[in-house]
Amino acid sequence: MNWKSVQLGCLFFNMFKMSTPLPIKIIETPRDGWQGLTDFIPTEKKVRYINLLLQAGFDTVEVGSFVSPRAIPQMADTAVVLENIHHENSRSKVAVLVVTEKSGKMAVAYKQVDQLFYPFSISPTFLQKNIRQDLVTAERTIDQLQNLCVGHGKELVVFFSLGFGNPYGDEWSIDLLFGWVSKLKAKGLRIFPLSDITGDARAETIHVVCKQLLTHFPELEFGLHLHAQKQDALEKVDAAYRAGIRRFDTVFGGMGGCPMAGKELVGNLDLTTLLEYCAQHNIRHGLDTKLIAEAGKFSF
Repeated sequence: MNWKSVQLGCLFFNMFKMSTPLPIKIIETPRDGWQGLTDFIPTEKKVRYINLLLQAGFDTVEVGSFVSPRAIPQMADTAVVLENIHHENSRSKVAVLVVTEKSGKMAVAYKQVDQLFYPFSISPTFLQKNIRQDLVTAERTIDQLQNLCVGHGKELVVFFSLGFGNPYGDEWSIDLLFGWVSKLKAKGLRIFPLSDITGDARAETIHVVCKQLLTHFPELEFGLHLHAQKQDALEKVDAAYRAGIRRFDTVFGGMGGCPMAGKELVGNLDLTTLLEYCAQHNIRHGLDTKLIAEAGKFSF
């Protein structure tokens, strides 16, 4: 064996690995896009759309939420949607949003559900606005949901809403964020998307926060759940990717926004914007572009 040739081959392989952008996970979240719409989308239409998304290659599809229909009328049919989706031949995970132990019990009862999403925040003001909880109640809810998930073979994903600052005047710091991540890690959690639900975070802040978290907690998975104006979305995506983020939440068409933020709705990161970024930087995303084009024909 020519070891010089082997060593040279290894060198070229390592150079190739360094120069090839790492692939990303895309989590499509129609739930977040639909929840702010006033006109109720027929259940059958939701089911057809979600079934198409489940074949398109997304890492995860968030299909609905178990919350009070008085608060979010659009999600009143989540149970029926779950009963009619075709998950068997899909590689995508199915997720639903929950905010209480009661809603968690409803979610884990469905074999179609793989993950429960919980919208945590280190901002007491936003926790109260969004899910009417304080920090003590929220931590207790996380414990209850984690126990449910462990007992039923599901996974709990905890979002850090306002992950890059606080527009409500509450205390915010990277140390405070680190403290809560450490606490939730000790509970067995491993996936933490960081949200900017008001669109106020600057690209530089996104980069610094993501970089520090990934450096400090390399064993955990962090993601970006971005609400942004179209003109600065690409810059913020780039800031997160350069920091090492490989998990991105999107909504086809950039629909949605947080109706509980007490501010004008800022839409979600548009799937097409993220795919544009991937094309510009030769980043693999694993989506079936024909099915994505078919999904683009739906109007909501």
